[in-house]
Amino acid sequence: MNKVFPDAKAALDGLVFDGMTIMAGGFGLCGIPENSIAALHDTGVKGLTVISNNCGVDGFGLGVLLDAKQIKKMVSSYVGENKEFERQYLEGELELEFNPQGTLAERIRAGGAGIPGFFTKTGVGTLIAEGKEHREFDGETFIMETGLTADVAIVKAWKADPQGNLMFRKTARNFNPMMATAGKITIAEVEEIVGLGELDPDQIHTPGIFVQRIVKGEFEKRIEQRTIREREEA
Repeated sequence: MNKVFPDAKAALDGLVFDGMTIMAGGFGLCGIPENSIAALHDTGVKGLTVISNNCGVDGFGLGVLLDAKQIKKMVSSYVGENKEFERQYLEGELELEFNPQGTLAERIRAGGAGIPGFFTKTGVGTLIAEGKEHREFDGETFIMETGLTADVAIVKAWKADPQGNLMFRKTARNFNPMMATAGKITIAEVEEIVGLGELDPDQIHTPGIFVQRIVKGEFEKRIEQRTIREREEA
């Protein structure tokens, strides 16, 4: 089976429908699937539920889908960099399922592993725990969280081979690998596609069995917040 597609638009062909659930990898603007997000925007798909650590920034990353009113609901752990997100949420235009960051990561990992739910101490006694099952283990209270899956996962990796084996670099490894396991279909956009056998098996982070479509992308890699220190006078 040929997993390599010419571009993100071709990779999304036949997969997109209104009301679908998307997982989008990345942490801030690092390791985000820029090409797939742009291609999703161009499809005009509406009513998306997007599972992602955050929602990009105004005008970039997932922010372009937000600006176009294509997102109905976000399942996230951090949303503080996007003014349009704030506006839509406060005006009731956007649903938000807020998660502690570790809980979000584990919900995605659990979904990819076929685990429907798990218990965690994180969030006990807070708004996060409202409406969730509570149970005691060894005298301590835990709440149940459910696993997460998606119709399509879009992830960004460093290298892939034609079978879809993936390697990630640094911060891009935070959410992308677990999302690659939790999508019914996973599209991986990568910086480089190498030949079969060129990836060290010990360095493969995501086995190709989890990846159905591969795209070699072009990436802007925008910096979310550029902070510099003023040069000290001699």
